[in-house]
Amino acid sequence: MNRTTLSLIAGTTALAAVTGFAFLAQPDAPAPDTAAKAAAQLPVERTSLLCPAPSTSDLAETAYTSFTPVTKGTGSGGQAELSAATEESTDAPADGKDKGKGGDGKPGKDASAKPVLTPKEPGKPVTGDSSGGDAPALVGTADGRFAPGWTVQETTEVAAGTGRGLQGVNCTAPDTDFWFPGASTDADRTDYVHLTNPDDSAAVVDIELYGKDGALKSAVGEGITVQPHSSEPVLLSTLADERQSDLTVHVNVRSGRVGAAVQALDDKLGGDWLAASTDPSGSLVLPGIPKDATSVRLVAFTPDDADADLKVRLASPSGPITPAGHETVHVKGGMTTAVDLGDVTRGEAGSLVLTPTDRSVPVVAALRVVRGKGDKQETAFIPATRPVGTRATSADNSGKGSTLSLTAPVAAATVKVTASAGSEGGTPVSKTYTIKAGTTQDIEPPVPGGLKGTYALTVEPVSGGPVYGARTLAASEGGVPAFTVQTLPDDRGTVAVPEADEDLSVLQK
Repeated sequence: MNRTTLSLIAGTTALAAVTGFAFLAQPDAPAPDTAAKAAAQLPVERTSLLCPAPSTSDLAETAYTSFTPVTKGTGSGGQAELSAATEESTDAPADGKDKGKGGDGKPGKDASAKPVLTPKEPGKPVTGDSSGGDAPALVGTADGRFAPGWTVQETTEVAAGTGRGLQGVNCTAPDTDFWFPGASTDADRTDYVHLTNPDDSAAVVDIELYGKDGALKSAVGEGITVQPHSSEPVLLSTLADERQSDLTVHVNVRSGRVGAAVQALDDKLGGDWLAASTDPSGSLVLPGIPKDATSVRLVAFTPDDADADLKVRLASPSGPITPAGHETVHVKGGMTTAVDLGDVTRGEAGSLVLTPTDRSVPVVAALRVVRGKGDKQETAFIPATRPVGTRATSADNSGKGSTLSLTAPVAAATVKVTASAGSEGGTPVSKTYTIKAGTTQDIEPPVPGGLKGTYALTVEPVSGGPVYGARTLAASEGGVPAFTVQTLPDDRGTVAVPEADEDLSVLQK
């Protein structure tokens, strides 16, 4: 890979503790009788991101790209840094508890002398790479002008073996609750849930598995300890005896907080990262199904006691389409439901839109998407996602192989797409697009002038209804149509802060 090699840390890097994954310093509380004005949107002052260990394959080649869009009102200070987490040992008990401790009770694998990635300025990506199966998980924080909209992409190419192909994931903010419909413990699958703890104290996590008949009985998924500043992969097949083709994984953090992502590796169909679905909701959008998808499988789950009945619509370039034979899907409460939609896009761009037929019941969902045929197939996942909102960013784009997919399921919308400067040179460029109501448009994204290296794409709605988006990276490897899809939820780079009606600082005591 033509990437700048990541520098090495001389000793173990410890990040400063962060009290939230995105926060803004709050003003002094106003007097009780002070009326609040409309809330102002101000940039966040600090955020944190966690990247899972990319692969255990000796053939893996991993690229990291860090990018922060330029945001008004942030000042000139701040920094962002990604450092190696302490990886847990794989020689741990099968029950998944307290993994990685040696005889002295300390984490097993030392991650000193591991890479650190430090952006130099907003608006310009910084890249690094790593080879082989020893690349660690990364733990990072950004503050000041680097915090709003900070995005890090981890992209791995695996030439052969289980999970071969292209695997990509957006590094995530720490949280306490995650849902992953679309996981599996089938014989051909090797699925891990990666847990990364950014804080100074241990986190305690429960992992629950739900199959076609409900919860899988397991005590070993309870009370998993993730040590401070460390990352731990948990093999899902060790958490339950029963094999299931379609599972929903619920990661619930009892104490502390973690970043979580599922790595789904298939012996025959390649593999990719499965990011968490958006929070359970009555209506869901799953954007960016590649137009040449040969197989699309919907996996849905409701944590509610009541069943959910959902209308299934495909937002195509010409408008909403009802897939023949799949007009609705019935999801039983507490049970995972899977539906094969086949080649539902039929050669056109598409996004799946799920809405309640009657009573709204909260649901999570994801798509398993396959490209190619025979022994030349590759898999990626598309979870239900939040709308772009104010702004969303996709890092690690090159001059070719990137497709931006945008859908406006409710009303027509106009969006501005900005291609950043390249990591090694290039001039930013912006272009405006109109997405018709109920449609999905695949866009060949703008490319910076004089591009050198990789660049980021930032999507900002200008007018109209809500917009959902996804970016697909594609590459051909030995005849295999390798690809990976990342959704584009709002970057939560700003927070609403109420303004007081009057300046109370001048009041006399």
